Amino acid sequence: MAKNEIFKARLTLQEKEDYARKAQRCCLDMSALFRLLIRGYEPKEKPDEEFYAHMRELSGIANNINQLTMKAHTYGGIDAARLEAELERLNQFQLAIEKKYLEPEKSRLWQ
Repeated sequence: MAKNEIFKARLTLQEKEDYARKAQRCCLDMSALFRLLIRGYEPKEKPDEEFYAHMRELSGIANNINQLTMKAHTYGGIDAARLEAELERLNQFQLAIEKKYLEPEKSRLWQ
């Protein structure tokens, strides 16, 4: 969809600075934040570095489990079904964390 319509608003310098700071905290530019807000979404602030460290750790664990699963299929030495179930559980957990901390939520304000 082409973004060819321009919307102008008058703000005080303080309002503009506040808005720019809020957009930056969500890792969005001011236009992207505006588009999210008018579609009824509340963006989330960028998580702190600890969140990303946890996500890297989860990703490493998932990778290790996946490698074990491949070996289990190849050599038949461990319970592959259980290992696959644990990998799926880990993947679902990772997705839930990403959704909680990263995905914008539909706002109740505009409904």
